[in-house]
Amino acid sequence: MKDLDLHGMISTVVTPFDERDEVDLELLRAEVKYLLGAGVTAICACGSTGEGQTLSLEESAAICRVVVEEVGGRVPVIGGVIQNSTAQAIRYGLALKDAGVDALQVTPVHYVFAPSPEETVEHFRLIGAATELPLVLYNVVPWALVPVDTIEQMHQVPQLVAIKQSGGDIHLLADLLHRVRDRYRILAALDDLHYPAFVMGAHGALAAIPTVTPALSVQLWDAVQAGDHALALELHERILTVWRAINGPNLPATLKAALQLQGRDGGLPRQPFRPASEAERARIATALRAANLID
Repeated sequence: MKDLDLHGMISTVVTPFDERDEVDLELLRAEVKYLLGAGVTAICACGSTGEGQTLSLEESAAICRVVVEEVGGRVPVIGGVIQNSTAQAIRYGLALKDAGVDALQVTPVHYVFAPSPEETVEHFRLIGAATELPLVLYNVVPWALVPVDTIEQMHQVPQLVAIKQSGGDIHLLADLLHRVRDRYRILAALDDLHYPAFVMGAHGALAAIPTVTPALSVQLWDAVQAGDHALALELHERILTVWRAINGPNLPATLKAALQLQGRDGGLPRQPFRPASEAERARIATALRAANLID
C-alpha cells in the first residue's frame, strides 16, 4: 500500500458535462491545471463536487485517469467512490486503482437501510483489503454519519488513513480531533468553518469551496500555520461570502456558475439539474466581487 500523508488544502474538482450530458475530459484537464497552479496539496475527483453519485464505473475511471495524467505525480490524486454496497464499492475502487489514483474517498452505505457499526467497519475492511489503497472515510451523509465510537473500531482497517468530516457537524469534527487525531488525518469539509477547524488542529481540508477559491483557500491554510490570525480571519470572511452565495440544493450548478464567472469552464451540471438561474448568477457575481475575485 502506498505511504500517503494527506494534509493542507486539498481541492475537489468538478466533472464538466456537455449538452449531451456526457463528460467533457478536455474541460476537466483545464480545471486540474488551474487547481495545481493555485497550490493545492492534492486533488479529489468523482466526489460530491464531481457529481460522483451520478457517474458510471467507466466514467469514473476515465475521469480519474485524466486527472492522474494532468497531475503527473506532483500531488496525490484521490478517487471518489459513492456506492451503496461493498461489492459495488470494490468494483469502483479497483477501476480507480487501475486508473492510477493514490487513494480512495469512500462514503458509508447511505440508502434507506442503515448497517450496524460492525457492518460499517467490515464494509471498509473489505474495500481496503480488496483495493490495497489508502482510504479516506467520507463522513458526509447527514442521516448516515459514522460516529466516533465506530471510527475507533476502524483499527481493523489498516488501509484507513483519513477521515473527511462533512455533514455540517463541527461538534463531530471536534470529537474526532480529540479522540483519533493521532491515528488518522482529520480533514475538514465544513466549507464555511475551515478557519476554526484549522485552529482546532485539523490536518487540512478536503472540500468543495477550494474548487471555487483555491488561491484564497491555500492562503488561509498557510496563514493559520504561520499564526497570522488577522490575515486568516480576513480570508475566512472573503471565502464565506462566496460559500454563502453558492451553497444550496443545486450546488453543482451554482459552483460551476462561480467558475464561469471567473473565466473558467466547468461545463454543465448533470441532468436532471439545470444550470444556475440568472438570479443565482447575479447573487454569485456579487459575492465574487465582494471577495475581490472578479472585477
